[in-house]
Amino acid sequence: MLEKIQQRRTAYDARNAQPDKEKLSQIICNKFIAKYTYQQATTVMWYIHCRSEVRTLNALYAEIDSSKRIVIPYCTTDCGGRNKLGLWLLEDLAELIPGTWGILEPPKIRWGEFGKEVLPQELDLIMVPGVAFDKKGGRLGNGAGYYDRLLQNVRADTELTAVCFESQLCDNVIMEKHDVYMNFILTEKNCYSSKAG
Repeated sequence: MLEKIQQRRTAYDARNAQPDKEKLSQIICNKFIAKYTYQQATTVMWYIHCRSEVRTLNALYAEIDSSKRIVIPYCTTDCGGRNKLGLWLLEDLAELIPGTWGILEPPKIRWGEFGKEVLPQELDLIMVPGVAFDKKGGRLGNGAGYYDRLLQNVRADTELTAVCFESQLCDNVIMEKHDVYMNFILTEKNCYSSKAG
């Protein structure tokens, strides 16, 4: 769909041009950690940033030693060869190596390791990245479908909180029937409660 491609391109440009990414990312991550639902959650999924996404690594490093079960995603495929996210219980950043697109992930030799793999149904709260969002909870990803498949398999009460720069917001993200709405959109300026929240 040409409209969606154009919307993604415009959002990429806005995100790439965003000044003060490190400073704003710290503000956003601090707000995420301060959320009541984060404080109450047992198992929280973070993502490890790449390219111009909200930077998460510094805040994540500090949270590994918290009482939370911290989970990170990694890119793999299901038995049918479709893109999917594996879920890894992270206890030390030293467990990770650069993987798909240079994003830190567990080495393939450890995928499926007992005690380290987490089921989607175990997640209480998910930090969701994306390219563009709207204040109604619409999300536009990179187009590979990794998050779409994961989010369709979590519990109904799992909170989906997207993190992004305010510059990534648009009036109306083009959503398709398989797309999942976020509960909250968290930026450096505000936390928007969506139609799904």
